[in-house]
Amino acid sequence: MMTFEELGVSKALTAVLNKRNITAPTPIQQRAYQPVTKGTDVIGCSSTGSGKTLAYLLPVIATMQPDSKYIQTLILVPTQELAVQVCNEAELLFKGAQLPYKALFLIGEGNINRQIESLKTKPALVVGTPARILQLIRQKKLRVHDVKTLVIDEADKLMDKTYCEQIFAIRKSLMKYTQVLMFSASIDKKTRQIANQITYHAVVLDTKQKNESLIPKTIKHIFIVTDRRERIETLRKIAKALNSDKVMVFINTRYDLEESYQKLQYHHYNVAALSGNQDKQEKKTAIEHFKSGKVQYLLATDVAARGLQIDNVETVINVNLPEESKEYLHRAGRCGRNGQEGLCVSIITENELNKIKKYQKEFKINVVQKRLYNGKLVAK
Repeated sequence: MMTFEELGVSKALTAVLNKRNITAPTPIQQRAYQPVTKGTDVIGCSSTGSGKTLAYLLPVIATMQPDSKYIQTLILVPTQELAVQVCNEAELLFKGAQLPYKALFLIGEGNINRQIESLKTKPALVVGTPARILQLIRQKKLRVHDVKTLVIDEADKLMDKTYCEQIFAIRKSLMKYTQVLMFSASIDKKTRQIANQITYHAVVLDTKQKNESLIPKTIKHIFIVTDRRERIETLRKIAKALNSDKVMVFINTRYDLEESYQKLQYHHYNVAALSGNQDKQEKKTAIEHFKSGKVQYLLATDVAARGLQIDNVETVINVNLPEESKEYLHRAGRCGRNGQEGLCVSIITENELNKIKKYQKEFKINVVQKRLYNGKLVAK
């Protein structure tokens, strides 16, 4: 098995990773390191939880110049939460390896005047959502002429019509020779076509085998059939049966989320909730409590949880199946990260069995039916 040092990662950064029990590079990290450090454009596709953030951060940091006073790396992400997480990851690496760089995140929710002020601290790496980044470029507050590398994280989401024009405008504002790196869990034909327009002779790195599941094999998938009105009570019973330490629960509507929250709290479960109508501080507190283990269950809608990367999640429970099948991919990928085992449990009604069959075919996974009996999950 290859080590980070053999890959070319500095001793200082390797030590930071080893302290976090990250001792060997994943396939996407191995394959991306050399092309990125050589300045080649890269389109990287790898399953959820395979370490894509480090796959671009490690080689990008290796090529940064300590004597530069300008932004060297610009990272675009689809959500504010992901911007914060990527920025924190970069700061951990900088500080842990005692590197003279600063990272900064720029998001739509933040006060723009404060952000303009914080840019005076001369960050070497900036992470942000496309709309805010573009706004600051157009206001001439964000100097991007010296950016050596543009990273587009979760490219499948950033290539859709919501963001596409912004991405093109940002790319146009950079120098022609700026390196472009794109990383995603899945890149379809349409995304690839758009990617080809903003990259130059990009190396395509797809670490998934032809028939490999889009979801890590370390994740088991089960479903339980119940009556529509019994979903939330079934959630409580599953929570009791599994007794996992760290569980993410996905719920489609705010109303059901609130009801689930109250029910679990009433039965003395440590629970927090994430929904679109919360303010920034409430979201931050909920995420921190879940990460630290103060909270065992984190209830969330897809929108509120988008871009969250939390290690050591053991179980994902779908109180409702997602509207789009690719959201199942993103939900399930919250557990079983970095080679750990995970469990994805879906609570469904009889008329949703076709959706389960669709997931099995589309994602090449096996989803097993279970039932609750005497407080335990048993075979059907």
